[in-house]
Parts: sequence; structure tokens; C-alpha cells
Amino acid sequence: MSLKDIIAPFSVWKRVFEKPYTNKKPIESRPGAPRYRGFHKNDIDTCIGCGTCEEICQNAAIDMVPVKETQHGDSGLRPRIDYGRCCWCALCVDICPSGSLGMSNEYLWVDDDPEVYRFTPGFDETSWNTSELGYHRAEGYDLLEGQRVPMPMLSFEESRKSFVEMVQGYSTKQAKAEADRCISCGLCVATCPAHMRVPDYIKAIRDDDMVEGLKIVYQANPLPASCGRVCSHACEYVCAMKHKGEALSIRWLKRYIVDQIYLGDYGSILKECEPDNGKSVAIIGSGPGGLSAAYYLRLLGYAVTIFDANEKAGGMLRYGIPEYRLPYDQVEKDIAFIESLGVIFKQDVRIGIDIDFMEIYGKHDAIFFSTGLTNPYALDIVGEDLPGVMSPLKMLADVTNGTKPEIGSSVVVVGGGNVAMDAARTSRRYGADVTVLYRRREVDMPADSEEIHEARGEGCDIIVQAIPLRIEKGDHTRLKLFWGEAEMVSDGPGRRPKPVLIEGSEFEVACDTVIPAIGQSGDFSYLPEDMVSKLLGSRGAVEVDEFHRTAIPKIYAGGDITNPKRDAISAIANGHSAAKGIDIYLNNIAE
Repeated sequence: MSLKDIIAPFSVWKRVFEKPYTNKKPIESRPGAPRYRGFHKNDIDTCIGCGTCEEICQNAAIDMVPVKETQHGDSGLRPRIDYGRCCWCALCVDICPSGSLGMSNEYLWVDDDPEVYRFTPGFDETSWNTSELGYHRAEGYDLLEGQRVPMPMLSFEESRKSFVEMVQGYSTKQAKAEADRCISCGLCVATCPAHMRVPDYIKAIRDDDMVEGLKIVYQANPLPASCGRVCSHACEYVCAMKHKGEALSIRWLKRYIVDQIYLGDYGSILKECEPDNGKSVAIIGSGPGGLSAAYYLRLLGYAVTIFDANEKAGGMLRYGIPEYRLPYDQVEKDIAFIESLGVIFKQDVRIGIDIDFMEIYGKHDAIFFSTGLTNPYALDIVGEDLPGVMSPLKMLADVTNGTKPEIGSSVVVVGGGNVAMDAARTSRRYGADVTVLYRRREVDMPADSEEIHEARGEGCDIIVQAIPLRIEKGDHTRLKLFWGEAEMVSDGPGRRPKPVLIEGSEFEVACDTVIPAIGQSGDFSYLPEDMVSKLLGSRGAVEVDEFHRTAIPKIYAGGDITNPKRDAISAIANGHSAAKGIDIYLNNIAE
């Protein structure tokens, strides 16, 4: 041992006479730096409960616990922090899509109860939750990609010239890049009417496992080729990534999976049917609701026969949606697999004319009907019966059947839903100048936002707050439509404003064709009158329970005639629920 080693311990005595580095009153002084990573805070109203913070935490210091009522886009869960585990790395703050989670600059917390150090920021009362100081994700610093991968599409100039599919679909590279944006929060699953396992099939895309992806998709949706193109994608409206910029392209990723697999390979990939159980179910209507019910019933071993009035199956998927949005071969792909399972299709059969409903009722153990809304609402204005006033559903069906609609060179479409947009955009493809009149504000239009954008891009003139007044014969065109301007008047708390005609305002549009597209009602003329009175509610919709059973135990119903959402994915979900209900009924009650 050297002399230096012996003397070194005594050298510290010189520090006795220096100013101490310790703080005599640490609790009363020395605040944290402005961006110090102290105790967590959370704006629980901005937080969506996605659980990304829990997922990224390397120390398992975060648990998601129920705090609020679950609603669309909000799981109701909020992060609970365990300061026995937390290392204050702030990854949870950096990853938070909504930006609700932060850290205060406070770091002193004294208590003799260790349990208080497991707390829920923003819910449990603390002195620092409203503090503006502390650590927040820096502007422009992102661990998540906020912008979606652009979808290749035809230009508006190209699209309005033909019925070629406008949305071209992702390449493998693009699909994987978009799938990488998913944080697997599951908010989409809760919102989807069919409760599809969205994060799981997106993971299959990341893993380049299309076989697994197809299996997952078919668990809740037997029409993915169609739905991957025209689904109303409610899931995307609640996507956590929307808080970072743009929602994930969930619908288009579903389409990508189906586009990668040939129909001929479906049989070797998907679940086989149970052995025939000796019971039969009749389905009236081959739209999405009927096809969905048929698929899941057939998997359970039921003999299934579909009756439909149209020449080909598909319902509104085929006859109500133009081919530039949903190509017919994609509808055929979905239907062909269902038919390959042994489902019998009886097309061009009108119930009540070609076969009596009671005959079907007597021959089958249960019935599911999903016949859609086929009777267009009238405008209830003078001149609506003039030649040149055309039903949008007839026009779209004629196009599907290969008949060119006689619309002339100018068209006025009245309405703001998807059917109105489809009629308008189809008219543009036949060279007509198109004006769309809608009585409320554009924000109130029920059509998908991209449909409105694309209609306008293709040259449709959209006029809002316009109320049709009357239709007359035209001077130089077949017709002329008169409309008045509407002002929006409050209709009470929680309700959207209602349009009220401004007296004395009147405008004229010369046109060859007027297409009223303001909605439709169901046609139940094929049912016996005594049954109709038992099935319909006060609003003209068929009333059903959670399994879509009607007041007549043997009869089930779904789709637009039962629910107000009136979209394909809701009808698909209805068909699936009805299949479960029919199976329960026939195995437990009917015996």
C-alpha cells in the first residue's frame, strides 16, 4: 500500500469548511426543470383508452383500468401508473396517439401508504395534473406515422369516362407499410358492426401471411371482396391513428388480403361445413344480409335455399352500387364461394307471384328475410309524375343489366346519400351535366365523405340548403325544376338544425331528368297481411331481438328493413347474428 493510499481518506476533511451541496429543505424548494420528467398527468377527456402506453412500457408499470363508460372511439379505460416499477423513461408520453398523456415537473411525493404510488393520472386527484410544466412530446417528434399510404386511384378526368374501378388497390409494399401504422388498440373491433378482428388480420399482412388473414376475415365477414371496397368503415372513424393525422386504411387492407388469394384456393383454406343436420332454412333476399346468414348457417350443417327476385344474386351490392366502386366480378367471387358450400340459389323468383310465401314457410324449419329497401320515397311536389322523373334504383339497376339509361344531357339529383352520389356520378359517366340538390348543410349529408369529394371532383355541382318546390315541363329541355333556398333553424339541444324554406326565394334548373334519391322504404307485399301487422313496428321497420328473431318465432329478419344504419357491414352482422339465433332456436326450442 502506498503512502497516497493511506493519506487519501483524510483529504475529505477539507470539504468540512466548504458550502454543502445538500438542500436543508428539499420539500420546500428546488422545483424541477420546466421539461423535467416528473409525475404523470393525463387529460382523461382527450384520452381514448387505446392502451398504447401500456403496450410500450418495458417495466410493466402501466395497467389499463375502467374509468369511464365505453363509447365509440373510447374504450373507457385509462392508464394506472405503478411508481414501484416506473423508470420515468417517458416512452408512454412519446407514443400516445391522442397526446393526452404527459409528465409534470413535480418529483416530490411523501406518503406512508405505499399503495398511493399506484394511481390513475387525471382520475385520482393530484396537485400536478393541471400543471403546464413538465415533459410533453415535442412538436414534430413522432414515434408513429400519422399519414396513411396513398391509395393508387384513377384521376377524376379518367374515372368519369368509364366504369373501370376507380380505386386501384395497394401493392404488397404499400399494404405492409400501411399495416405497420396499426397500434393494435382494438377500438376498431368494438365499433365494427361485425366486430371483425381488425388488428389480427392487419398483423397477418405485416407477417405476409394471407392465408391466416383470410381465415380471420371470414370468421366475421363472408363478403370481404365486396366489403373491402364499399364498407362504410365506421372502424376508421374511431381509429386511434386519426388523432395523429389520418386513420388507418382498414377497409383497403381487408381488400388487399382477398385480392391476393384466388377463389379456387378458398376451399383448402377456410373452415369446412359441419355434417348435414337434416334441417332446412329458407332465406328471402340475396343481398349482404341474406348471403351472410346463408354462409354461417351452411357452416353449421343446415340445408340453405335463397330465394331472390333478381336475375343474379347480390342484392344492392350488384344492383345498387355502380361497377366503378364495386366490380361485378368481386361480387361474384364472394357469392361463388358461398354457393360452393352447397347453398342453393333460386334467382328470378318473386315471392307472392312465382311462389307463395306460406309454401316456403311450410317447407322449411326457419326463415330469414332481408329484402332491403326497394320503394323510393317521393318528393311530394307538383310535377313529380312527369316523364323524365326517374327512380335512382331503377337507373342503377338498368346500368347493371346493360341498359343505357335515357337521361339526356342534363340531370338533377335530389338527395345527399350514397345512392344520390352514385346516381349523380353514373350520370356523369354517360356524359350528362349533373346538379345535386340537398336540403341541409354539406356536413349533414349522409353520403360517405369520399363519395362527396369524388362526385365534386368528377364535375357534379352540389348545391346545399336547396328545397325542391315543383317540376314543370321544360322550354328547351325535357323538364325544369324549381327550388328554394333554406335557412337552418335550431331544432333543440342535441339535434341537428332543420331546413326551413326562405319565403320568396326561387331558383330554376333546366334539365332532361330529375332523380329523387331521398331514401327508400321496404316492400312487404309478398307477406300475408296478418304477418305484416305482427312483424312491423310503428316506424315501418321489422322489429327483432338481439338474435334478429321477429315476433313470429320461426321468422328472422335483418339488413336495412331492421336497422337504421343501412349499410352492407351492418346487414352482414345481422345475418351472422340471425344464423346464431336460428341455430339456438332449432336446437333448443323447436324440439
